[in-house]
Amino acid sequence: MITEKTRTAVVTGASSGIGEAVARRLSADGYLVILGARRLDRLQSVAAEIGGVAIALDVSDASSVENFAQQIRGKVDVLVNNAGGALGLDSILDMDEEKWLTMYQSNVLGLVRVTRALWRCLVESETGGHVINMGSVAGIETYVGGAGYTTCKHAVKAISETMRLEWLGKKIRITEIDPGLVETEFSLVRFAGDQERAKAVYAGMRPLRATDIAEAVSWVVGLPPHVNIDQMVIKPTDQARVDRVYRETAL
Repeated sequence: MITEKTRTAVVTGASSGIGEAVARRLSADGYLVILGARRLDRLQSVAAEIGGVAIALDVSDASSVENFAQQIRGKVDVLVNNAGGALGLDSILDMDEEKWLTMYQSNVLGLVRVTRALWRCLVESETGGHVINMGSVAGIETYVGGAGYTTCKHAVKAISETMRLEWLGKKIRITEIDPGLVETEFSLVRFAGDQERAKAVYAGMRPLRATDIAEAVSWVVGLPPHVNIDQMVIKPTDQARVDRVYRETAL
């Protein structure tokens, strides 16, 4: 059971990439960080390094989310909904329905499940809880081969806006952070472990690092409680649009 202690942050998808970087940064900022993800061994390793708490979490499984939430008591000052990801590059006509449903479960329904389950903890924060929804530039633009993923991230944008409307007056801040190309395991997962395809995504350009996004999260949550950053779009200098990237070398 997790009990109340100073400032508490919950980060989903915290076993690697952006989630891990955010967990490490918030811990350095003085938060007790509760880390959730499916890969419990990796999660426990990160938690041990930062003095956090690891709890197994599959956001696509309602019972897993409920079990996760039941182990948290007291207030939650910051919730970072980071779990999600992309699978494949299906066109609409070639839709793999199982992959699309998996993406929707993690990126969209999972985000809602976790936020709803921790609502009681968020409203107990003295200054009001802060929900960070990790979106993507794919939630602003679309691109060929990204139909399933862009659909999910557009939904995240709609959910973030709806949260602000439904919780107006509750002193709950809602921020959507939309990264561009960040070199993590994202592309490796998207291409089912194909390292060459994943590497090619970032070839000839300088992508963002997970720590860049963590820095943004730290700044956003550190603002006074009467200040809310609705949306933050973060792209590498070499990226103008989701599908327009400057590369020094030809692929």
